[in-house]
Amino acid sequence: MISKNQIKHIQALHSKKNREESSLFIIEGVKLIEEFLYQTKFEVTDIFATEEFIKKHKSTFSSKSIRFFEVNDDELKKISLQSTPNETLAIVKQKHDNLNENLIQSSVNLFLDDIRDPGNLGTIIRIADWFGIGQIICSPNCTELYNPKVLQASMGAIIRMPVVYMAFKELKPFLQSIPKYGAVLTGQNIYTSTLSPGIIIIGNEAKGISQEILYEITHPITIPSAQSNGSESLNAANACAIICSEFHRQLTY
Repeated sequence: MISKNQIKHIQALHSKKNREESSLFIIEGVKLIEEFLYQTKFEVTDIFATEEFIKKHKSTFSSKSIRFFEVNDDELKKISLQSTPNETLAIVKQKHDNLNENLIQSSVNLFLDDIRDPGNLGTIIRIADWFGIGQIICSPNCTELYNPKVLQASMGAIIRMPVVYMAFKELKPFLQSIPKYGAVLTGQNIYTSTLSPGIIIIGNEAKGISQEILYEITHPITIPSAQSNGSESLNAANACAIICSEFHRQLTY
């Protein structure tokens, strides 16, 4: 059973403002919550779930001191952001990663300049996890990491991928000795470029990379299109996937 105050508290976390003030966020769905239950990065504080889900994981809840509450389908719909909730919802404490200077020097990193679409950010986190990117640095005006759509699109990759929010001017001193790759339409063909560890800059979905950051790029790169191409550009997450794939291919095989 879930109380009216609990319903009100969870519904409040649907709002970015309340998530930031409480340093909490919501995750939903069996697969995502099971991933969060068996990791050490984030602390799950409360579980609201069907009887079946609670029976399956009750010993884990107890061992990790997680509060749990049985809910029926109607109660789950009241607290869920999804049109068809899937068995369970959890409240989790936010965690904010710090820049890892060693990874900047030794691995491939991503800088996201004003990525606004939550689905894009979540997908990029998942892509970065897949291709072994060291860390993601988001400009302060990127969409919120704990937006439910970001979390759903990341498919649990947020557990493994460090994501830092930091202005480029603050990051710049750490980038002096490494290549700064920028995804632009007029860059060098990525497939004929010799790639090395550094930082890849992905720009805003509509405007691309901001002018002040463009000046800092040392290696402009582009994904060549077919001659018959009629599209203006690629989606930011799709472009990121292709670029990360080529870096992975060249640096691994």
